[in-house]
Amino acid sequence: MAFEGLTEKLAAAFKKLRGKGRLSEADVKEAMREIRLALLEADVSYKVVKQFIAQVTEKAVGADVLEALSPAQMIVKIVNQELTELMGGTSAKLTIAPKPPTVVMMVGLQGAGKTTNGAKLAGMMKKQGKRPLLAACDVYRPAAIKQLEVVGEQLDVPVFQMGQIDPVDIAKAAVAHAEKHGNDMVFLDTAGRLHVDEALMDELKAIKAAVDPTEILLVVDAMIGQDAVNAAKAFDDALDINGVMLTKLDGDARGGAALSIKAVTGKPIKFVGTGEKLDQIEVFHPDRMASRILGMGDMLSLIEKAEQSFDEKKAMELQEKLRKNKFTLTDFYEQMAQLKKMGSLSDIIGMIPGIKASDVEGVGVDDGMLRQMEAIILSMTPYERENPNVLNSNRKKRIAAGSGTQVVDVNRLLKQFDMLQTMTKQFSGGKMPRNMRKMMKKGGKGGMGGLGGMMPGMGGGKFPGLPF
Repeated sequence: MAFEGLTEKLAAAFKKLRGKGRLSEADVKEAMREIRLALLEADVSYKVVKQFIAQVTEKAVGADVLEALSPAQMIVKIVNQELTELMGGTSAKLTIAPKPPTVVMMVGLQGAGKTTNGAKLAGMMKKQGKRPLLAACDVYRPAAIKQLEVVGEQLDVPVFQMGQIDPVDIAKAAVAHAEKHGNDMVFLDTAGRLHVDEALMDELKAIKAAVDPTEILLVVDAMIGQDAVNAAKAFDDALDINGVMLTKLDGDARGGAALSIKAVTGKPIKFVGTGEKLDQIEVFHPDRMASRILGMGDMLSLIEKAEQSFDEKKAMELQEKLRKNKFTLTDFYEQMAQLKKMGSLSDIIGMIPGIKASDVEGVGVDDGMLRQMEAIILSMTPYERENPNVLNSNRKKRIAAGSGTQVVDVNRLLKQFDMLQTMTKQFSGGKMPRNMRKMMKKGGKGGMGGLGGMMPGMGGGKFPGLPF
């Protein structure tokens, strides 16, 4: 999970401050030393760390902070504000050309994920009502054109390619094709190299001169740390990029690149790739990311994920079943399937305020639990899913064998389902608790599917509502 180590170290520093009550200037400076060390260990640029600590310290040792009733909370607030500013302050959107098509030139080193993430971005724009076109301008990497065609087909986004000819000619022809066929956005998938070199930059400059792109978006791999920042500076010096897409953020536990790029290049991070799936791309929100880093969660992103993943019609049907106490294992399975669309459980948990990575250590926060529950339910017959009371020992043995699990796993799932059914009885006859009524109301408006975070595995472990 991104920033995992940094979040825990910052939490430890703030915990010491809270334990002291009233703070002295020496207390603040000691905490700043720990924060500086945490940022450096997270691979944040030294110059960026030095400036950040100076700004936070200047504000934190003011009389209004040290004499406040809760000075530690005031310092957390200052760090939150400065982190937000460090990453750009506000989210930056793609510039849309006044006259179509908007041409977005994707650039970056080889292996950063230009092809896949350019396609992800095109897919995101398609969901927003645009008509994107992907253009294959990488004529050197083996199978680059084929890869673009495959992801384009998966996203139902057309791909323009002319084989392995001059990339400048392909770019110009792609823009002309878009104008002729009504595509209002063109994403140019350009070539990369293992490192920045003159030949690469000359080619990219020639493409830029030929098509005058609306945006030049640099794709960088978050996992290479400060090398990502160095690459961003080199591409910006040569091409004057408009923004950055940070990929593989889910695999970078340090997060130094995200905290350094804006400060070093002056160019904003506009999007982040959060996984391998073609829908795992997000707009980068500096304020939300700062909140996540400080362990405050990110409820806005969690709600947005839920709204994108949960089917409103099914949510309304589920509400009706709950009211009539007709909730079945089929419904249980459908809720799990919708939860899976939101991403990995660790990512979802990371967005919940007050829950840190250390809180869920050893609790079994993995998607294997969901897959196992899914396999067990799918091994049942439709009749068994609707009538789980018929599941005797022989049926359970058959289900366990069919799902590659043990009978004890089947029994655990049925126990969780029984607990959920017991609770749903409170929903019928107008006995629903007030907070549950609010949750149900939200679910009917495209919220979290009527049951929100309560599904699946109601009350099954350390975190009520999650399957562990």
